[in-house]
Amino acid sequence: MNDELELLREWDADAAPLTGPARDRARHRLLNAIAHADRRTGTGTGPGRRHALRLAAAAVVATAVTGTAVLIGTNGSGEGGPPGTSSPRVENAAATVLNGAAAWEREQEKEPVAPRDDQFIYSKRIIKETEEKTGEVKTYTDEMWDSVDVSKPSLSMELGREMWEEPAEEGGGVWPPRKWSELKKLPQDPEKLVLAIISLGSSPDDRSISDLDELERFEAYWLLGELLKNPVLPQGLRPAAYEALALVPGVRTIPGVKDSAGRTGVGIAHTGRGSYESKYLIFDPASYEFLGFRDERISASGKKKYIQLSHVVEWGIVDRVRQRP
Repeated sequence: MNDELELLREWDADAAPLTGPARDRARHRLLNAIAHADRRTGTGTGPGRRHALRLAAAAVVATAVTGTAVLIGTNGSGEGGPPGTSSPRVENAAATVLNGAAAWEREQEKEPVAPRDDQFIYSKRIIKETEEKTGEVKTYTDEMWDSVDVSKPSLSMELGREMWEEPAEEGGGVWPPRKWSELKKLPQDPEKLVLAIISLGSSPDDRSISDLDELERFEAYWLLGELLKNPVLPQGLRPAAYEALALVPGVRTIPGVKDSAGRTGVGIAHTGRGSYESKYLIFDPASYEFLGFRDERISASGKKKYIQLSHVVEWGIVDRVRQRP
């Protein structure tokens, strides 16, 4: 097996398919496990990073439906070959959108109020889900209360169903970090940000982005996407993340897509895994404002496919679960 992340795909073949959010939580747990594995193997006495990743993926398979936060994981196999081999025109189109999104964000953003470690980050999102064959549409309003320092139980909703996230074990954490002190440590230089998140807790090496292998490129795209799902970030970090995403080989545009409000936009996906047309971020084609996400899920029976369009409509900082801003 050339890619340890394929463990999750193989598991899908033998078990009821996960919902999109549950799959994302599983991936989230996997990358957290990688982070801890990297720190453990820093002394040179433990297993190698790839072996640690394989073990982490196996652990995720056993606990996939009890994870934590969500991420839109865009998958894809590029029509023009592996990541980094698509034409300059395609790569430049994606960079234009993402750099434009960074510029739009810088014009709009203000210094946010930093959450305290004992507080919760509240967010509300709308999910418009369409059953592919029948065209039946359902709309869900999901809310989340995430413990900032992950020391308290967090509450989230998935398609209207409530799910609790247990506090992290001592010394544990999540990606992206919610603690303001940890977010402030992330570099805002785009290339340094890519290399920092790939290192996941260990010291970044002296490589450049062009030195990243296929798995690391996909990890970078995915981890940046998860960072961008955090509704509250230090000023400058969100536009830096868009610019960092533009540097990752394998990103490409999907024109003429629709967001959850019916607006026409342009999708940004990664060509590194699976079908890139199934999951992507959506931006306004003129202003480059971020509009939302597209995802897919398969029913437990495996007989139905659902197209999910979502966007965050409200967020804030609160003192307890179920409190709203």
